Formats: sequence, C-alpha cells, structure tokens
Amino acid sequence: MKKVLVFMLAVLTLLAFTGCGTNTNTTKPAETAPQTTVTKIRIALVLPATVDDLAWGQSMVEGLKAVQKTMGADKVEVATSEKLGSPVDAGAAIRQYASQGFDIIIAHGSQYQSVLMDIAKDFPKTTFAYGSGFTTAPNIFAYDPQAQEGGYLLGMLAAMMTKSGTVGIVGPMESGDAVTYNSGVQQGVAKGKADVKMRIAYTGSFDDIVGAGNLAKTEMSAGADILTGSSQQAVGAMRAVAETKGNYWLSTDMDQSSVAPDTVLAAQAYNWEKVVTKIIDLRKQGILGGQHLILNFTDGTIELKFNPKLADKIPAATKAAVEQAKQDIISGKLKVEVLKK
Repeated sequence: MKKVLVFMLAVLTLLAFTGCGTNTNTTKPAETAPQTTVTKIRIALVLPATVDDLAWGQSMVEGLKAVQKTMGADKVEVATSEKLGSPVDAGAAIRQYASQGFDIIIAHGSQYQSVLMDIAKDFPKTTFAYGSGFTTAPNIFAYDPQAQEGGYLLGMLAAMMTKSGTVGIVGPMESGDAVTYNSGVQQGVAKGKADVKMRIAYTGSFDDIVGAGNLAKTEMSAGADILTGSSQQAVGAMRAVAETKGNYWLSTDMDQSSVAPDTVLAAQAYNWEKVVTKIIDLRKQGILGGQHLILNFTDGTIELKFNPKLADKIPAATKAAVEQAKQDIISGKLKVEVLKK
C-alpha cells in the first residue's frame, strides 16, 4: 500500500508540472497592424525668374501647387530653385536635384534645352522636362504651348476694342513662346479689324521689367491704347498700363487680372496641372520621356479668361466673335499658324 501511495503521488506531481498537456494561456498574440507604404513622387522645378513673376514662372508654380492639392501633399514633394537665368547655374542645380534622387525635374525655359540634353544622359532613370521646345530624348519631355492660338483671340479682342486704332506689343526676345504668341496676336488683330495699326518692340531680355515698362510708355505715347506682351518682364508693361486711364492690358501665361483688376481685359492662361499630371502618369507607365507635349485649347491645357470686373466694357458682339473663333480653333476649322519671317 505504501508503494502504491508513493507511485500515485509521483503521478500527481508530474501532472502538476505538465498541466496534463493543456495550454491554459488564452491570450492571443498581438496582431501587427497592416503597413501602408506611401509612394511619393519628387518633383524639382528650376526657374529663370522668380516664383511670383505673375507670368511664365508663377504659372508653373501654381500648376504644381494644384497637382499637390489634387494628389495629396503626402504623395507629391516639390522643390524649387529660382532666379537661374544662366544655363550654367541652372545646370548645376539640375544635376544636384538628379543626384538627390528627384523623379521629375522641370527646367522651365527654352534656354535649358542644351543643358538637359547633356545632363539627362548621366541620369537615365530620371525624367526631365522643359519648354517651350520640341526636341526630346528618351528621358526628356518637351512641352510646347500653342501660344499663337490665345494670341489670335486676344488680338481679335484688341482690334475690336481699341479706340485709338493702335495696338502695342511689348516683347522680350524674338525666341520661344514670345515669337509664337506675337505671331498669333498680329493675325488676330488683322482678323478683328484690318486697318488697326500694330506697334511691336523688344527689350532684348526676358526679365527686363523696367525696360518693358518704358517700352509700354513709349507705345502708349505713340497712340497704343491696348497692349500685351509675354514672359516675366510683362509685369513691368502691365503696371505701366495700369497707371493710365482708359488703356487696357491683355495677359498671357497666366491671368493677371487679380493684381490689375481695372486694367486686364482678358488672358490666355496655361493649365500646367494637366501637363504635369500627364508627365507623372506617363512615368508610372514606364515612359520617362521622348514625347512632344502640346498645350492647346482642344485639351484644355490653354484657357481663355475674361476679367469679370470689366465684363461690361466688352460689347456682347465682340465677346461672341472671340468665343466663336475659339470654338473654331477647337474644332479644327480655324488653324492659327506661326508666321514666318
């Protein structure tokens, strides 16, 4: 009996340590929260002028802000370098951005074409873009606003609105977007009213704000009562017009009516959000460049905007004629070509 008791005691002790093979721990292991990876596209912008030039540069800045707002700030990072009119200085900034791993680098000026062609070969996985231009490479997009289209419409408006019979153009240099825009304005003026005189002058620089203002004053002294012009220097001419009474300005690149509501009748504005979004989408598809991207009224990358504050200054028949010409451009009935010298 003593041996039996000893044996039973040993069995009970063994069961106490093993728990009869039963797992009494009912706590579930902590579950790991699913990890969400945010894929961020990094975009660098190189500008010849400033981010607030009220023209070519600012229009692109606003476009990138719109892309960020639409896609989300956590999805799009933007870095900007301004006042890099020198291709050498711009090239250094572009190369640095590429070395830092930016996905898309936008060199916003036709003067950057040769710089990009040299740098892009060293960074085959980076997407580069520039304009106005048409020459591309495997990882370079060229964007090309058909500025003559909006120029034509604004030229028509100027010819039908002028009281003095003289329209003035304050140009920067005879190259790039300025040439196409001025060409359209000239044709539009001729269409709007054949006997209207044109005065065209150039400062010889894209950023000579003071010079543009002085040219505008000279043209107004010679009788021009409606003026227009392109590039970052245009703000100088626009301000000179704003100092007068009864004279009007027509803007391009972006709508300047917010800063001169009593002076800017209408504007040709570029929708860079659509252009940049297209570049992002193409890159996601594995297309890093090699395409000539056209901006025009047909796809909405160029828009015609009338200043609502001055709506009563434009006769209904005049506005209707301009709007009809725009529809003719969109449908292909009207083709505005760039005049050759």
